[in-house]
Amino acid sequence: MPAPVVAALVILTAVPSCFAAEPLVPRVQAVPLPGEVTSFRLDDRELVALHHDPRAMRPFWYPLRSSHEPSLTRMGHPHDPVGHSHHTSAWISHNAVDGIDFWGDRAKRQGRIVTVEIPRDAHVDGADAASLRVVNHWLDAADGTIVAIERRRTEVRPIAGPGDWLLVVDLEFTPPPGRSLTFGATGFGPIGVRMARSIGVHDGGGRILNSAGERNEQEVFRRPAAWCDYAGRITNDADGFGGIAIFNHPGNPRHPTAFHVRDDGWMGCCLSLDDPVTVADGDTLRLRYALWVHDGIPDAAAVERRWDIFAALPPPEPAPASKSP
Repeated sequence: MPAPVVAALVILTAVPSCFAAEPLVPRVQAVPLPGEVTSFRLDDRELVALHHDPRAMRPFWYPLRSSHEPSLTRMGHPHDPVGHSHHTSAWISHNAVDGIDFWGDRAKRQGRIVTVEIPRDAHVDGADAASLRVVNHWLDAADGTIVAIERRRTEVRPIAGPGDWLLVVDLEFTPPPGRSLTFGATGFGPIGVRMARSIGVHDGGGRILNSAGERNEQEVFRRPAAWCDYAGRITNDADGFGGIAIFNHPGNPRHPTAFHVRDDGWMGCCLSLDDPVTVADGDTLRLRYALWVHDGIPDAAAVERRWDIFAALPPPEPAPASKSP
């Protein structure tokens, strides 16, 4: 190789000394993508994405991945995709907010959850976690009236890599000025997960386990718990197992509340199963949940250790001022 070419290569590949002290690329990132999507990535591999298109019925997270590539969740019920079109992987909604249904897609009094604001500094990357803050309005679909104002923070926090991480969801609900807000008695809401078909007990021979040691729908359905784990096969590899646990924070109202879980692959944690929860004018309802995404089929002790990590996490910094009412 001629000497000038060699010299040019040395110049192109050398790293200037001024970069030696620069911060490294964050391991965990919240990356905005086209189509109103934010991708949460660990070492540039997507673990989960938040879809927040304001034209949709509600925001949702899809896919949710462990160390295996297929999503541990799916869109819609495998045997009733139209009737359960609201089963959008993992999502926040509620069946009865001031008499309006934000859960289903075809209600007599239909609601929509619309992302109306993403603050300037909403996307935060880091070595240990990445997060995104948004403001959502819960609207009466008939006339666009604001029923509730929701400030949501999504955080992805790896514990031990892509096969062991937390999706932490912080929610703040306030009524519009001069009004109160009531979450009615229902088993549907605020957090739901539709597991992949192969993980469901009926379709794939999966397993449900809660913090009381109860198993599968017959024992777990509408029973109070600190957590509930749904796990099963996600690939045909020898180690192709994984799952998701919903963690109910001990600071949530009426903890431990009931879990609404079915053998058909559906799992949710209730807020107001038997009695309404009302937020007075000027007050704020704060809720904290997490999805623990994991490889394998953990025993109760393993899930409990991860729940302890979640329960000990400090609350997030107060949300910055918003232009929403």
